[in-house]
Amino acid sequence: MQMMLSGLEEFENQESQVRSYVRRFPAVFSKAQGSELWDTHAKRYIDFFCGAGTLNYGHNNPHAKAALLEYIYRDGIQHSLDTATEAKAEFLAALNDLILAPRGLEYRVQFPGPTGTNAVEAACKLARKKTQRSHIVAFTRAYHGHSLGALALTANSYYHDEHYGSHNNVSHLPFDGYMDGLDSGDLLRRMLSDPSSGIPKPAAVILETVQGEGGIRVASKQWLRAVADVCKQQGVLLIVDDIQVGNGRTGPFFSFEESGIEPDIVCLSKSLGGGLPLAIVLVRPDVDVWKPGQHTGTFRGNNLAFVAATALLEYWRDDSLQKRTLKLHEVIVRRLKRLAASFPDVHAEVRGRGLIIGLDLRSGELANRVIESCFAQGLLLEASGAEDEVLKIMPALTISPELLVEGLRILESAVTHVLGNLLDSKRLASGAQEQDQVFVRESRAADCQVAKNVSPILSGADFSDNHIWASMASPFQSPFQN
Repeated sequence: MQMMLSGLEEFENQESQVRSYVRRFPAVFSKAQGSELWDTHAKRYIDFFCGAGTLNYGHNNPHAKAALLEYIYRDGIQHSLDTATEAKAEFLAALNDLILAPRGLEYRVQFPGPTGTNAVEAACKLARKKTQRSHIVAFTRAYHGHSLGALALTANSYYHDEHYGSHNNVSHLPFDGYMDGLDSGDLLRRMLSDPSSGIPKPAAVILETVQGEGGIRVASKQWLRAVADVCKQQGVLLIVDDIQVGNGRTGPFFSFEESGIEPDIVCLSKSLGGGLPLAIVLVRPDVDVWKPGQHTGTFRGNNLAFVAATALLEYWRDDSLQKRTLKLHEVIVRRLKRLAASFPDVHAEVRGRGLIIGLDLRSGELANRVIESCFAQGLLLEASGAEDEVLKIMPALTISPELLVEGLRILESAVTHVLGNLLDSKRLASGAQEQDQVFVRESRAADCQVAKNVSPILSGADFSDNHIWASMASPFQSPFQN
């Protein structure tokens, strides 16, 4: 029997105080598809939040959904620890054929527990085991998770407590652009080459190419190359945490591709399983020095996630999704820059890559009021940065152009409402309508190519209730739309 809930009393009465996003989004959600959600009052929301980066391919992606329903219907293995299964074999083959081999990357695949923080834990443990050194270098504003090892790497003091004892064997150095005029890549080189710097020679350096929780801070290609060069010169392993900004979020599948670097270890999770828990650690073969069972997890064999991930990797059969993401980036950035320029006294800044874009309002209070206004108008988005001062625009890579435009208009309305400049809002809206229409027309044509890559998955589905597939014709169209 389905329990009908319209309020939040059950959560307030029974769930721990640690709950977070339910405070940001005070609604009881009941269904979701693509880039839309509905609550128990049938109110519709456009999703610019994407499960904090877990839903790059949208809610209930039709191709993952089809593969999952067929797999469950035929009683496919669900739990398997790290035994061999058909679902895992197909995932490994797809990962190699569609992602690793075309990029000339040779990695072993480790399955830790199915969370990003456990991938980070495994990566750091392995780096320490390989190098026989214990220290790790991380960076200012970094976010790598909340389990104790990963928490030591996470910079924001909000997540720390002196009783956790989680600061051991980690040093934080300035991220790219943290201090004006400082070449932090050169600083890293000096600190690691000087035996009197106070930093022990580390086992690894860990970084995000775009700091999602740190305020959408983008590392330059030059800085990434400099850090990689220092690591190679010093015999230090380079770990890239691609948990939030991998899986196509910045355009390419891996966020580090455009820099030309090849990390020793890569952490992936979030969108890899299409909303189902899945994490992997990609390890250079000579670094893979584990002994059997030295890092385990009960749910490292999440076969349902393997099935969904295999279906979703079909998006990467060519570069059409990447091109689409970069095109949408241009549209969003152009709109946000025009919006920011309408309020010069705020000194707002737009930054990001691909479809992770930040609008820095310089004030956590202002950003929070904008988020509340967006929520009231039917748009979900969150904030990041030390004081939650940066609005974080992170729609699904598969969002339709119509929904993207609608969401941007809500965001513009909310920012204008909070900042109180109605004159500029009217001018902003009048200048955007014609561009919106052109963008929607052009995007529809480009989306046909992306859809061709994944549509064969549906044609192979074997399931008796064939009417289920009728609503799954396009990954860019909601079956709930009239």
